[in-house]
Amino acid sequence: MDAIDNLMMGFAEALTLQNLLFALIGCLVGTMLGLLPGIGSTAGIAILIPLTLNMEPASAIIMLAAIFYGTAYGGTITSVLLNIPGESESAITCIDGYAMTKKGRGGVALTMAGVGSFFGGIVATVGLAFGAQALADIGLQIGPPEFFALVVVGLSLLVGLVGKSISAGLISTAIGLLIAMVGIDPVAGLPRFTFGSAHLFDGLKFVPVIIGLFGLGELLDNLVAPALRPRAPRMRELIPGGADLRRGGAAMLRGTFLGGPIGLIPGVTNAISSLLSYSVEKKVGRHRRELGTGAIEGVVGPETANNAHSSASLVPLFALGIPATPAIAVLMGAFLQNGLTPGPLLFTEEPLLVWTIIASFFIGNIILLFLNVPLVSLWTRVLAIPHEVLVALIFAFLVIGSYSVSNSVIDVFIMIAFGVVGLTFRRLGIPLAPLVLAVVLGPFLETALRQSLQLSQGSFAIFFNRPIALTLLITAAVIFLGSIAAAGLKKKMQLPSDPES
Repeated sequence: MDAIDNLMMGFAEALTLQNLLFALIGCLVGTMLGLLPGIGSTAGIAILIPLTLNMEPASAIIMLAAIFYGTAYGGTITSVLLNIPGESESAITCIDGYAMTKKGRGGVALTMAGVGSFFGGIVATVGLAFGAQALADIGLQIGPPEFFALVVVGLSLLVGLVGKSISAGLISTAIGLLIAMVGIDPVAGLPRFTFGSAHLFDGLKFVPVIIGLFGLGELLDNLVAPALRPRAPRMRELIPGGADLRRGGAAMLRGTFLGGPIGLIPGVTNAISSLLSYSVEKKVGRHRRELGTGAIEGVVGPETANNAHSSASLVPLFALGIPATPAIAVLMGAFLQNGLTPGPLLFTEEPLLVWTIIASFFIGNIILLFLNVPLVSLWTRVLAIPHEVLVALIFAFLVIGSYSVSNSVIDVFIMIAFGVVGLTFRRLGIPLAPLVLAVVLGPFLETALRQSLQLSQGSFAIFFNRPIALTLLITAAVIFLGSIAAAGLKKKMQLPSDPES
């Protein structure tokens, strides 16, 4: 009952005109970014964080969160109509989605994908509303040693699940931790890695770093883009038949109850949920023989799992302060920029803000359902905007956004430098996800480690004497060793690595 009362309190605030407007703006921007191949939620949130610095914290997070789950809807449109996935999690949708388009049923595919995404997102958000508080209560009992071990588990998951090799993931993580150490040492009070620059005493600002890595890095990597001229489905082509509803409904249920639990695991990307959903449809679907030729299950299942995963992956952020994916790591950066620290204490210190944001997820999914199903023809026209114009506009946002954080030209140069780093990482096949998570979690990791050692008077035995911390560290070791074995198996069998980088 407490969760219901708190949720009603959140709805009362989320339904104010100001918060509704920002939810709508976030949904519109998120869908548009999802349409553009190579941009996506991580870069979109990073680019727009500076615009929220002078906003109310609740409105800022509502808008950025709407961008996060809105990109998943937008990516479906290009996957189905053009066979071009906006993000890696939409890649599997291309197989049957584009096949349906070639049969003249692209409109039905988009409608069912939109309904499935809505259903998966709503069910997972219900889980967030009723589960995050209970998990946060457990999180309040976790001390510095347990928190340190929990962060290590998150980093080990991400290192092992992305990129072409474990070594590449370790390189990315190490660089991220080095970036996080720039600034004044929190214990000794002495500058570290500042090279004599007073501008770096507070550390490298999160926003220019992330904007450079994802915004400018993506822009440089996608300077040459194909001309996109899809045909917009007519209104009557958007209406599914009875068979589509029956077959799609079963796939929705399977996708939701697959993507939701997987989304709770830090480090596991949406692409894995989408791929596993397609695999499940291949094995248990009544019409599995049709997959690959334009089966509605091949569109609805992965898209539902994708959105269920997105909403569920917010649970570790709210309950434990652990970002599950790169996009959520950037969203966590937005919390920190607004003076908020996600985690169990947020429920007791800022209950109205937390429940307002959770309530906005329900509202955002409803807005996206109405934006994306009836207005597909409008969104396809966005794809006709000249690529050169989009590049110029995005670059202008990058520069203005970086400068506005501290009104410093140095931040613009930092953004450009990290843009080059982002491009280099992409070309070398080094994943960016571990770097981003290390940048965000690095200060928390260091603080928890130092607090633990202060409690134990410098003895590392504290991590082995406490059962929860020991269990988590053993889990991290098992995950890491399992990742090494899996990487070796992939090489031996010449399997592709996870596309999410």
